[in-house]
Amino acid sequence: MTGSSGYRNLAPKTKNLIVAGGLTAFVFGVYFYTMRAVGGTDELQVAIDKYEGQKSKQEA
Repeated sequence: MTGSSGYRNLAPKTKNLIVAGGLTAFVFGVYFYTMRAVGGTDELQVAIDKYEGQKSKQEA
């Protein structure tokens, strides 16, 4: 099978680097998209602070 399928002619280590780079780019893309979509509101942090405040009142 000869032709323009250049990917098959690469060394296995090069293929692994291409796959690893693609997966890394995908993971970071999903991470940054999620962070942007969740965005500026730190609802979880506010809830944690409120819980910590209630817990310290109960202990006092």
